[in-house]
Amino acid sequence: MRNVIFILFILSIFPTLAQEIEVCPSCEVTSIQKAIDLAGNGDTIRIKPGIYKEYEIKIIDKSLHLVGEGYPVIDAQMKGTALTIRSENFSVEGLKIINIGTSHTSDHAAILISGSKNFRIENNRLENIFFGILVERSSQGIISKNKISSEAITQAKSGNGIHMWNSSDLFVSENEIKDVRDGIYLEFSKNCIISKNVCENNLRYGLHFMFADHNKYLENTFENNGAGVAVMYSKFIEMHRNLFRKNWGPASYGLLLKEINDAELKNNIFEDNTIAISADNTNRIDYINNDFKGNGYAVRIRGACYKNIFTENNFLSNSFDVAYTGNINENEFRRNYWSDYTGYDLDKDGTGDVPYRPVKLFSYLVNRTPEAIILLRSMFIGLLDFSEKVSPVFTPAELTDDSPQMKKIKW
Repeated sequence: MRNVIFILFILSIFPTLAQEIEVCPSCEVTSIQKAIDLAGNGDTIRIKPGIYKEYEIKIIDKSLHLVGEGYPVIDAQMKGTALTIRSENFSVEGLKIINIGTSHTSDHAAILISGSKNFRIENNRLENIFFGILVERSSQGIISKNKISSEAITQAKSGNGIHMWNSSDLFVSENEIKDVRDGIYLEFSKNCIISKNVCENNLRYGLHFMFADHNKYLENTFENNGAGVAVMYSKFIEMHRNLFRKNWGPASYGLLLKEINDAELKNNIFEDNTIAISADNTNRIDYINNDFKGNGYAVRIRGACYKNIFTENNFLSNSFDVAYTGNINENEFRRNYWSDYTGYDLDKDGTGDVPYRPVKLFSYLVNRTPEAIILLRSMFIGLLDFSEKVSPVFTPAELTDDSPQMKKIKW
């Protein structure tokens, strides 16, 4: 009798033991949805190699772990969302999900996570998708080491690789995303970290923020996208150690900042972009230890940009280091290195004795008449720029770096 009481006590503490359910073409369970229906909280569903032609697979209020062996294929047959999850404490890893149907009325996704918490989406391959991983009203998730790709041709008929809406505390790391509309998109999301991702060859943006405060993006690569990154209508953003490269086009840039306040850009590299940074209505942004190399424009400042500080950045062989649309400046440039600086350093303290004016008259003319760019290397333009430096009329007279550095800054 005492043994029976002990067993009942143990069962009351652990009412169910986690089980593992195998899914394969020759198994007793051949359908992923059937395995989910049979599973209980904490169970693992192990999916063996094969092709599973299923869509609208749903996990609702069950804490499950989907594990693929050898990247089994879930083929949604262009009919809709492959996997929808509304739960807590779940994971999805090792799956290959393909052929997500496009729609003008529904955001079909390879993996849709809605109203969920505490989850992991890792090491999956998502191909020929509309949306890849779509997260809404969810928190405390890890999205890591996934490979996401599609064949985006027009924005209207394509979705985003990783899309986060009204969510928080997400960690998005080491994903490879290409050939979609936006690589990574955040809207009304906060306290997220976007780290070590590679976003390339995407139709619109590598990374896109909208109304997303208190986020960080660190050590990412944004290469050859329609535009590298757009951060809009947000505040308290940290942008550190990212690479923006080869984002070329008539309306392209490495980084677009629009309606941004109280942010920090530090240790980033901007290389071979049409416009490295385009700033519009930005305030209290600190630009520290960034490299601008071989861009068309390094920094293009439009209207209403106040109290921004550029400190110890390297401006290296850009066509235009700084461009302004007006002749009023309320920003500061301190101790930057300018490869075009021709001043001297008589006291040998490493700081130029002559202030540097980074805004050229020609950049002002090109802003007004873009066709004038064909005169970029002419001697006449050199004379114009020299005369403007001596007696500024069209460019901001107070925009100077009073302590230009004689050597490239190491950071």
